[in-house]
Amino acid sequence: MKDRFVQTCSAFALPALLCAAMLCSAGPAWSQNDAASLYKSKCAGCHAADGTASTPAGKSLKIRDLHSADVQKQTDAQLTDIITAGKSPMPAYKDKLTGDQIKQLVGYIRDMGKK
Repeated sequence: MKDRFVQTCSAFALPALLCAAMLCSAGPAWSQNDAASLYKSKCAGCHAADGTASTPAGKSLKIRDLHSADVQKQTDAQLTDIITAGKSPMPAYKDKLTGDQIKQLVGYIRDMGKK
């Protein structure tokens, strides 16, 4: 009975390990998708899906286009500080996002500047 249990567990262990390895190796693609969905859920309401701040909230608050030179010339540290601590009228996200999520958003903003 014990041998049969070990064989059954072994039969499932290898495929499970292979699946885990494949998921871990697909990190960058997952990160980009995560950044896009994170941006959509936390930022697009004001900054618009395309980063142009063309939403009603973006227009009324006079939010800058994320593609603009003013935004893109800021360092990653400055963008991280703005997202983390907020900058009027933008609220702080330090209690809502992890450091890794904020880093993903900075990368996503950088990618927007290239388009």
